Amino acid sequence: MGGGRSRRHKPCDQQSCCDRPDHRLPPTSDRPPVIAKPRAESDTQPATTVRLAVGPGTVTRALSAARTFAGTAGLGADASDRLAVIVEEWVANIVEHGRPAPDSLVTLRLERAGQGVRLAFSDAGVAFDLREAADTGPNLERGGGAGLALIAAWSEVEDYRRVRGRNRLTLRLRS
Repeated sequence: MGGGRSRRHKPCDQQSCCDRPDHRLPPTSDRPPVIAKPRAESDTQPATTVRLAVGPGTVTRALSAARTFAGTAGLGADASDRLAVIVEEWVANIVEHGRPAPDSLVTLRLERAGQGVRLAFSDAGVAFDLREAADTGPNLERGGGAGLALIAAWSEVEDYRRVRGRNRLTLRLRS
């Protein structure tokens, strides 16, 4: 009776970005799947993590998740709008310029951090450090870069790393 059992890992519900392929949960509808939620409002600040398949609708689903989070977290109109623009621009850049594999996922984590908001992105696109691109400003001939300039103006880069073929960018929304 020696047949070996294959180990199957259960889907991951970690609150951090996870790279294990067997922990990935594909989106099941047009609404972004919520992978992690706070246990109780009294225990932790509001947070959400979504994993989005790269393809048509990725930016729309990321924007929807940002707007839902902003409402849940009680952000004011100005902060909600800035959060939405940052998420929309960054995810659009991943999808349009990052050249991620068609079957890869973009992970977005939004969490209240004191009076601010921390945004964490993970993607399998080409390496790209916002701090290096932000210094160049918009490319007026090409018409691009305005989104990156807004992201740099409205947020602060807390961390950028390239880990096992994935970009990991953490931003803090400026007050």
